[in-house]
Amino acid sequence: MAETTLQIAGRHYDIGCRDGDEPHLARLASLIEDKARLAQRSTPGLTEVRTLLFAALFLADELTDLRKVEAGRQEKLSLEADDDQAARTVEQLASRIEKLREALAAAAAAA
Repeated sequence: MAETTLQIAGRHYDIGCRDGDEPHLARLASLIEDKARLAQRSTPGLTEVRTLLFAALFLADELTDLRKVEAGRQEKLSLEADDDQAARTVEQLASRIEKLREALAAAAAAA
């Protein structure tokens, strides 16, 4: 088990993590630090807890926006898949209708 120190909103936090996770945690802490600075600039005089609260809210807002975008992409992919299936079904029906037309034409010619 590894230990790393993260600096967020002017404070140092010692945390334990799995070996090798230190760089990933440092990147996450950097994201939180950026949002904490934004909160401090936007609303001077925030307490440490409120700074972290606002940082979390900013990150949650971004995550929500990304999830909406991803849901829209998934819906579009689903609709495109439905369109492809509908096109194949129409082609199959057209082929069956053509075969029936040919059979009727052959029966009419034989009569």
